[in-house]
Amino acid sequence: MKQRLYKINLDRIGITASTLCAIHCAALPFLITVLPMWGMEFLANEAVEIAMVAVSLVIGIWSLSSAYRKQHRRILPILVLIAGFACIAMGHFSGIEMLEPVLIPLGGLTIAVAHFINLKMLKSCPIDHQH
Repeated sequence: MKQRLYKINLDRIGITASTLCAIHCAALPFLITVLPMWGMEFLANEAVEIAMVAVSLVIGIWSLSSAYRKQHRRILPILVLIAGFACIAMGHFSGIEMLEPVLIPLGGLTIAVAHFINLKMLKSCPIDHQH
C-alpha cells in the first residue's frame, strides 16, 4: 500500500495568512463597535494582531529564504517581503494615526504579493538546485 506524502506549500499559506491579516487590519476600525455583539471581540485584541504578524513573518522568512537558497536564487520576493513588513512597522510605530489603517493592510497585501512572486518564480524554475 502506497503512502501519499503531501508537500506543504508555504507560499499558499503565506498568501492566505497575509491576506487575512490585511483584511483584519482594514476592516477592524469599521467593525470594532459590532464585534462584541457577535461574540468576536477577541479579534480586536492586540495579541491577535501580533500573532498574525508573527505567523506571517515566520512563514515568509522560511518560505522565501528556502526558495532563494534551493531553487530560483532571485532576491525580488525577499525585497518585496521586507517592504511589506516595513509598511506594517511604519503603520504601528510612526505615531501618525492616519497612516496606521493604510500602511498595515498595504503591508499585509505586499507580503501576499511577495509569496505570489515567489510561487511564480518556483514554477518557472526548471532546475532544483538542492544538493
